[in-house]
Amino acid sequence: QVQLVDSGGGWVQAGGPLRSSCTSLPVGVPIYTMGWYRQPPGMQRELVALIRPGGSTTSVDSLRGRFTISRDETNNTVRLQMISLKPGDAGVYYCFANPSWGRGTLVTVSS
Repeated sequence: QVQLVDSGGGWVQAGGPLRSSCTSLPVGVPIYTMGWYRQPPGMQRELVALIRPGGSTTSVDSLRGRFTISRDETNNTVRLQMISLKPGDAGVYYCFANPSWGRGTLVTVSS
């Protein structure tokens, strides 16, 4: 199937922004739903947001207003813009496009 290449994340002081992106390869293969999950340290993986080709999304209530997911269909790419990050947002963020997962990107938030 397709391969997912994710990048971004990093280190930021609390209150700052980070962004991540994920591209499904090969680009010519259509992908309908893509999104992000995250796994905080010592906790289970949880949904962050999903986006469909038409633009409809599924997201966690507590993240709305701080996390924004967008999609570039021509490039099979989804982006996650994160602002006002909190220490509780730290963890490994995984790109997802059924049935594939990205390798994960680390988000570290310092208080």
